Amino acid sequence: MSLGGGPFITQNKLLPGTYHNFISKARAFVNLSERGFVGLPIPLDWGPDEEVFAVTQEDLQKDSRKIFGYDYTDSKLKGIRDVFKNAVTVYFYKLAVSATAAENTFAKAKYKGVRGNDITVVIQANVDDPTKFDVHTLLENELVDEQIAVSSATDLVGNDFVTFKADATLVATAGTPLAGGSNGSTVPGGAHQEALDALEAYGFNTLGCLSTESAVKSLYVEYAKRLRDQVGAKFQLVGHKFGNTDHEGVIDVPNNAIGIDEEVFGAVYWTAGAQAGVAVNKSNTNKKYDGEFTLDMSETKTQSQLTALLKDGKYVFHRVGDEIRVLEDVNTFTSFTVDKNEDFSMNQVIRVLDQIAIDTAHLFNTRYLGQVPNDADGRISLWADIGAHRTEMQRIRAIQNYNKDELKVDQGNSKKSVVVSEVVTPTVAMSQLYITTTVA
Repeated sequence: MSLGGGPFITQNKLLPGTYHNFISKARAFVNLSERGFVGLPIPLDWGPDEEVFAVTQEDLQKDSRKIFGYDYTDSKLKGIRDVFKNAVTVYFYKLAVSATAAENTFAKAKYKGVRGNDITVVIQANVDDPTKFDVHTLLENELVDEQIAVSSATDLVGNDFVTFKADATLVATAGTPLAGGSNGSTVPGGAHQEALDALEAYGFNTLGCLSTESAVKSLYVEYAKRLRDQVGAKFQLVGHKFGNTDHEGVIDVPNNAIGIDEEVFGAVYWTAGAQAGVAVNKSNTNKKYDGEFTLDMSETKTQSQLTALLKDGKYVFHRVGDEIRVLEDVNTFTSFTVDKNEDFSMNQVIRVLDQIAIDTAHLFNTRYLGQVPNDADGRISLWADIGAHRTEMQRIRAIQNYNKDELKVDQGNSKKSVVVSEVVTPTVAMSQLYITTTVA
């Protein structure tokens, strides 16, 4: 006889047997989301076309030539290396308009851009079987792929740098360069818009704006404001000399990069990585700049200059002895009100609030949305999970004086809605010291 079995919801079974539920003991959800993610639209000589591609620190160090077309130490990757001084993962989008891929009789570059012009295909008769060919792919005269004893072009397999033309006729050649590769015309605002649209599907902590054009910078600022204020995306935009933006989601670096052949917005690379990578319970105030760009200090020498820049909400680099450091970890928000005071100008506060928003949304969307009944027991469970998360935030000193009794989780206006209210006090790093010493 087949006995009944399996889990049960109510005690309504008809068959004899054992019905057994296995459940986890109640355990609070205290996961804190990781930081260190950057979104970066960027002009490139090589790399995936018309798509977002993620690169980690390890990827850059091991496969920079395959990804970006250059060795890790090449000067072309200076800005990218600066981002990864602190970033964990960067979502790149190659900015290009009317770019073309280099090609020759036998192959076409895998990606569009001028770097493809440095690729050469060498075809030689195979030593053991002269009726077959050895095909070598070289990048700047360095071997990056070889395929031995192939009979025809149809036998060739594309590699990290070229796709082979199946209809080509293989003939011995000492070296046939690819040609015609181009980065395209000057990148207009439309290309930046395409990049931002593509990046909207990704989660990152900072977004870098690599442009000197006022219209493009305005595009980025409005994009960041819209996503933060209307969509709920929690990231900060980093750029160079935005002007008057007055928003907690925007970080404005006033220092120019002034080295030979350096982009004037060079400090944005390092800042975007540093702001993304800093822990939720840390500040970048007084952080040492270890980037590769030469920054202009002429406008950040005196106390009056620094005071004026700080009052305008600028993220300033200044010299301290032989080092360059961040003056104060601030954003461009300056129009303080009773409801939104100067705390919102401190990036550490914004990081804490963003962390709370991201983690709470993840908690609700993955563990409660459509799964847990909106009754007293369900709301008590949500209350416990939110409280446990805030307790963990307090344990790592990201917030302080959190009172779980002030956390309220109530029924909303509809049967499916829940209303949460709480009080949090973000912790910020010390940046000022006042001393009174009495001499007896």
